[in-house]
Amino acid sequence: MTSKPGRPVTTVDGHHVIIGGRRWRATDPSVPDAVGARLRVHLMAARRAVAAARRARDPQAEAAARTRVQGAKEALGERGRPWWEQSAEERRARWSDGLAALDALEDLS
Repeated sequence: MTSKPGRPVTTVDGHHVIIGGRRWRATDPSVPDAVGARLRVHLMAARRAVAAARRARDPQAEAAARTRVQGAKEALGERGRPWWEQSAEERRARWSDGLAALDALEDLS
């Protein structure tokens, strides 16, 4: 396992981070910083929307928000097909298509 200052401990292969003793899939390191930042903004907004929908007891809104969380996590490479099994072109398409889809959903609201 390895660690850099201010960053979580990662497995030697860099595929996972260790947080609170649990192993989680790491964000794809090839996602450009600006794109990753935008995807994380979408992710956190979607997580807040999940919480708001749960407080309001609105299952439709909760399902829609969870779909947005899933989309952001997939675009970051944290869910779906592992990023280390994808070609550079597939990885680029994953994050650019995911960001475009999340941006489009934001435009509709």
